[in-house]
Amino acid sequence: MKKIELLSPAGNLEKLKIALSYGADAVYGGVSHFSLRLKSGKEFEEESFREGIEYAHSLNKKVYVTINGFPFTSQLKLLRNHIAKMRDMNPDGIIVSTPGVIKLASEIAPNIPLHLSTQANVLNYLDAEVFYDMGVKRIIAAREMSLRDLEEIKKHIPELELEMFVHGAMCFAFSGRCLITSFQTGRVANRGSCANDCRFPYNVYVENPETKALMRIEESEEGSYIFNAKDLNLSSYIKDIIECGVIDSVKIEGRTKSPYYAGVVTRAYRMAIDDVYNGKFDHKKYQAELDTTKHRGFSDGYIFNRPHESNDTQNLETSISDGTYDVLALVDESGEYFMTKGKIDLTTVAEIVVPVGFEINECENEIGRIYNQDNRFLIKFNKIVTQSEKELLEVHSGNTNPIKLPIKLPSFTFLRSIV
Repeated sequence: MKKIELLSPAGNLEKLKIALSYGADAVYGGVSHFSLRLKSGKEFEEESFREGIEYAHSLNKKVYVTINGFPFTSQLKLLRNHIAKMRDMNPDGIIVSTPGVIKLASEIAPNIPLHLSTQANVLNYLDAEVFYDMGVKRIIAAREMSLRDLEEIKKHIPELELEMFVHGAMCFAFSGRCLITSFQTGRVANRGSCANDCRFPYNVYVENPETKALMRIEESEEGSYIFNAKDLNLSSYIKDIIECGVIDSVKIEGRTKSPYYAGVVTRAYRMAIDDVYNGKFDHKKYQAELDTTKHRGFSDGYIFNRPHESNDTQNLETSISDGTYDVLALVDESGEYFMTKGKIDLTTVAEIVVPVGFEINECENEIGRIYNQDNRFLIKFNKIVTQSEKELLEVHSGNTNPIKLPIKLPSFTFLRSIV
């Protein structure tokens, strides 16, 4: 059986490296031009994106470039140049949304596989056949599709690769085709400028037409979260997804989210996938890890139910909830220092979270102690010493000085503590 691909977001070069270190088989991202995540894309320049592709290829892993925006006529010359530049970087696929861009990419980059974005809203095998005949090699399923729908597509087009989202933000609008931001701010969400208006609290009023009296409707003191969708979380269903045999790739949303999210969510799904193949699947383990991230509540979306049949997909109370852990630090690429993300002092005890495939050794020296407690490796500092040998009593997230570790740890290790 061909092993399913785990595809993770790469919002910048650091997050690309983190996702790959924590178990992704492939990542997706791009520079700002024509990507649906302009904010994230601006974190990649052409040179750093090229470096990311070369880095991934050195690990025998893949990078799919996002060119999935909706261009205007005035942008087509720029689009041609952009596709040619991306082609020359030798990515493993180009993610596109429209028939015109499919045609253009086929002409300019004929040797690079085309993946159809979820923005194209494919919901049935007839639409899938049209895009497959146009040269698309993979379809990223609309989030509104069920597993049964995907089985039908594979039955009719066995050679077509199918990719589905398993984790991350869900849009209030159908497959992200949203106009709320355009209406409120003039920014075009379908060209990457979504302001996440659906997450905002709103004041909702009813009016008596006779008296013109207004009465406010409240869900909470902060307002009413009338558009706010819960996050998708299919970690408990990875076994079902793999065993159905029609999905080629499972995808994690979140190019604009934190490095911790990129690492820990990837790690949780890496464990889930590997455990299925090794006969050790335990959904509680993966859920506990995903609960450590910030989220809007979790939902299984529409994998088994139609949208109108699912009644637990909205969070009406808050726009986002804190995770069960605080992220305190991220170890740099040298493995000898960490950069502070939260408060650390001499009383702090933090859990060590390492990338996939690494083990930790216990130690104690003048800098600190690393030890195993209840199958978790913990760290406690005896001294807080900067790279320039300055000793501090505590460090906070605003501190930009690299801080020494007791021993060398794997690059991109996280230190975290229970909230």
